[in-house]
Amino acid sequence: MSGWESYYKNEGDEEEEEEESLEAGGEYKYSGRDSLIFLVDASKAMFKSQDEDEWTPFDMSIQCIQSVYTNKIISSDRDLLAVVFYGTEKDKNSVNFKNIYVLQELDNPGAKRVQELDQFKGQRGKKHFQDLIGHGRDYSLSEVLWVCANLFSDVQFKMSHKRIMLFTNEDDPHGNDSAKASRARTKAGDLRDTGIFLDLMHLKKPGGFDISLFYRDIISMAEDEDLGVHFEESSKLEDLLRKVRAKETRKRVLSRLKLKLNKDTALTVGIYNMVQKAFKPPPIRLYRETNEPVKTKTRTFNVNTGSLLLPSDTKRSQIYASRQIVLEKEETEQLRRFDEPGLILIGFKPLIMLKKHHYLRPSLFVYPEESLVNGSSTLFNALLIKCLEKQVMAVCRYTPRQNIPPYFVALMPQEEELDDQKIQVTPPGFQLVFLPYADDKRKVPVTEKVEANPEQVDKMKAIVQKLRFKYRSDSFENPVLQQHFRNLEALALDLMEPEPAADLTLPKVEAMDKRLGRLVDELKELVYPPDYNPEGKGPKRKQDGEGSGSKRPKVELSKEELKAHISKGTLGKLTVPMLKEACRVYGLKGGLKKQELLDTLTRHFQD
Repeated sequence: MSGWESYYKNEGDEEEEEEESLEAGGEYKYSGRDSLIFLVDASKAMFKSQDEDEWTPFDMSIQCIQSVYTNKIISSDRDLLAVVFYGTEKDKNSVNFKNIYVLQELDNPGAKRVQELDQFKGQRGKKHFQDLIGHGRDYSLSEVLWVCANLFSDVQFKMSHKRIMLFTNEDDPHGNDSAKASRARTKAGDLRDTGIFLDLMHLKKPGGFDISLFYRDIISMAEDEDLGVHFEESSKLEDLLRKVRAKETRKRVLSRLKLKLNKDTALTVGIYNMVQKAFKPPPIRLYRETNEPVKTKTRTFNVNTGSLLLPSDTKRSQIYASRQIVLEKEETEQLRRFDEPGLILIGFKPLIMLKKHHYLRPSLFVYPEESLVNGSSTLFNALLIKCLEKQVMAVCRYTPRQNIPPYFVALMPQEEELDDQKIQVTPPGFQLVFLPYADDKRKVPVTEKVEANPEQVDKMKAIVQKLRFKYRSDSFENPVLQQHFRNLEALALDLMEPEPAADLTLPKVEAMDKRLGRLVDELKELVYPPDYNPEGKGPKRKQDGEGSGSKRPKVELSKEELKAHISKGTLGKLTVPMLKEACRVYGLKGGLKKQELLDTLTRHFQD
């Protein structure tokens, strides 16, 4: 019932939806906002560079933070970011600890925050820092982590990840005070237990940075190994940016659901969205007098009297077989609810049965979670190993959340892959592939195949071979989006003009012509007639047995075939031109719309 499609759309704010679902006690959870605190060492050593031409460690840190801010504004502006300096002369924090300065509390990234960070760059930034904040001699890292924990606790939103990114070139901050070092290790352990993770962005220092002196006990080695980032100090801005981006890009769960193998056996899995089409953000309507955002409200009025109608005064209807089916609000609510969110196993099928033409949309990734059912990882791993051994896929019914119709999906097993450095390239898990329903499939008219001769095929092979190149989808950015965001960035940051975006989707015509040489001309001579002109309009081809004025499709549908379609309920699979032709053959007036044509034919053959 496509007429109810709009009723399946999610209404209201995303976070209100999450809260309602959690209060309802469902067997699933939704992801919240990502939160990240940049913790920067502001001691004098961070403002010294080994060479005059090099960036100082503090400059490199600010550059990286600014880069993450601008990326977040474009990709996920609802995430929360903060900047905290420690080892300062002045202090500014909620608990009045000495030598800790909270420059920016956890909030959404914005143009003003980026401009504020810009004031701390270069020699002018160094002077601005000394005048505004200054350098201190003493600090306690346990107190610094305490301040960060308070910043997280002050946030009212639900957070999916809580992370601290520490920038420093001091490998032993409390080398002369074992009590402070012990308190810092204890506090770091407390943060880890509450789900707050600490990442180290260590910078180059004279004599080298020895992580074993202090920081090995505070941060998690396993997470860095998973991300492919080794514990090497960063001496260049590019190295630090690469490390920050790898740490900043976290696996973010779309939802946590139960995968039910039968009535008595279930495990928890996380659903991850690997590919998401990027759109320009929608414009926000502002009131012209004050520039304040305005809200749109919809009101329903009676056509005859003009009186305002309440929600209880309206109903929903659907035209079906020339009849208006009217449903009450309770009935429409029931239509929206098919099943509890989750995955239900239907059975297994060989992998070879999954065809390329079954593709509907980008797949999701399924990975085990221990949050709802203990032992999920063990059961998930056993299922994955058996599916890989037997080369089968699991066919399931997938309901992502309430008020959404179920999908027909296949869980395709994916084996773990490691590169030469034993770093994970492909994680183990299942690709959740959306399968088409029978109603989604269409028959395409097949034209007569024109065979190419061997000489033409060989020439085309040579052209293809010459134009081969190494392709990676993440090497191509959308030029329209990139230019749009650069224009916005220039306006927000008061830049003179936006930085031009390179369009990498344009073909390199000169390089291609140089590679191909005369191959294209030779192919043209083999395929096209001598007077071929690609710019001119060629004569239209007439199909066999058709005159130049014949435009009607030839539809060979007998009376028995039409009756069979009507009895099976598959008449709707025929195209509008085919239905019109059938009405013309039997002398019926069916109107212009497909539903009218269907109703006319149905009435004719049922009478």
